[in-house]
Parts: sequence; C-alpha cells; structure tokens
Amino acid sequence: MNVIMTALDVEHAAVLEHLVDVRPHRHPAGTVFDVGTVAGHPGHRVALTMTGAGTTAAATLTERANAEFAPTAMVFVGVAGGLRDWLAIGDVVVATKIYSYQGGRSENDEFLVRPSAWSVAHRLDQEARRLLRGNAWHSFLPDRTENDPPVAYFEPIAVGDVVLNSRTSELARRLHTSYNDAVAIEMEGSGFAHAAHLGDQVRAVSVRGISDHADGGKAAADRSGGQRLAARNAAAFAIALITALEPDEDTPGGEEPPPPAVPVIHNTNTARDNARVGQQIGVNFGSARRFP
Repeated sequence: MNVIMTALDVEHAAVLEHLVDVRPHRHPAGTVFDVGTVAGHPGHRVALTMTGAGTTAAATLTERANAEFAPTAMVFVGVAGGLRDWLAIGDVVVATKIYSYQGGRSENDEFLVRPSAWSVAHRLDQEARRLLRGNAWHSFLPDRTENDPPVAYFEPIAVGDVVLNSRTSELARRLHTSYNDAVAIEMEGSGFAHAAHLGDQVRAVSVRGISDHADGGKAAADRSGGQRLAARNAAAFAIALITALEPDEDTPGGEEPPPPAVPVIHNTNTARDNARVGQQIGVNFGSARRFP
C-alpha cells in the first residue's frame, strides 16, 4: 500500500483519474481515504486523501495516514508557484529538499532565518530519477503531446503558510537571499515531510506541478487552467513513481505488468551560453530553458 496526499480538489481529482475500484476507507477520527488500485497495475494499491491547505493539516493527516496504512511510500502531490523563469507552467518539480522558511528570530531591524529542512527519501529519489530516462513518466499523461512536453526537475522547494504572489515583496526578497536554491514555493510540504520523518522515517517525497510564477499573475494563470495542468502532470509523475516501486505483497488477482519502459539512450548533451538542461545526462528531455 502507498499513500498519496493532496491539498486541493483539483489535485485530488487528478490523482483519482488514475485509480480504479475505489472504495472509501473511513478513519475513526473522521478522515475519509479513497482506496483504489492504479489502473492497469493490480499490484499497486493507493490510499488517497485531501488535507486542505496549510502545513498543520498536512502534518496531522500524514501522521494519521502513516499509522492507518503503514505505507511503503508516501507522496504529496500538488501545485506550486515557480520562482524561476525557466520553469514553464505544467513542469514538475520533485523536491530534493523541503525548506520550512518561516522559522527565524525577529530583531529590531532584521529577521534572522532559522530554517528547518528535510531531504527526499533516497530510495524514492533514485526510482524517480529513473523515470526521466526517455521521459518514461509521460506514458501516464492523459493526453501526450510531442510539441511541448512537460519537464521534470529535481530541485529544492520552500514551504510556508503564505500564498506568495509577488517577486518584490519582503517574503520574496527573503527567499531570494536565504533560500536561493529553492525553485518553487508551496504550503504543505514541510508539515508532510516533518510528520513523515517523525513517523519512523517513512519514505516520503513531494511532487509539485508549476501552476504560476508567483509574480502577481496567479489569478490569471489559474483562470487559464494552470492549476489543472500542473495537478495533472504532478499526478502523472507520482503515479509513474508508485508503479516503479515493488508491488503490494498482499494484493491478489492478476500479474503486474512491467513498469514504464526506460530505454537506454547513448547521447551527449552539450550546454552553451548557460543553457538549462536539467537532468539530461544521457537523457532526452526534448527541451532546454535558460536561467534568468
């Protein structure tokens, strides 16, 4: 059994599209989990729930899900604001590190950061990176496009209970100064990661789709479908990762089909003029973007 957690309806719906034979599982405290099987993969069951926005609710329900299901892995799937211009709407960021950026000490004339940070589980990181080979995870997208396919990156993410919609606000400046390697921002990952760490260090990873650029244009991006696209792509990557893990030992019925084909590609990519090639060592992403 694996657990997938989401915060918003659009994220929950995107994951649910990949599940069949879904049944409600009601926790005594009232939380309802949708338990189903990944379509075409009878050996991979998933318990899906929605936490609502914010780190506290994410932490509480992560602990609850871990105690209820003792999952092999836990994945938080959702949308995020991009902090880099080279991230396109719909690209996916797998969080190699999650910063809780609100920790600190406030003095008369300065804020001294005291962050907490959690790294992705090594096993999940290794399996997720394999999905980049030949863009194997694209096979889980509902409508594959060859013209401008989404790209998956492995980068740090900043998390706090604030919706950032500016590149010039005090928070934006603090992120740029003190969390300069973070490429996206969201609102649940630190609670999720902290609870997973305390839960006997359950394997956990956060997968986020870029829905806007945290630059004042969030409302317009949402209206144009940015959240739906980001949630769809993040869900596809998460489901591909789940199916790459070992199937459930106690799931009867049918043989598990092989995971997405990961072709061996022998090529050389050369970056010039600071071109962004992401994770392209022997891998064809199909696109490259520049740093700002």
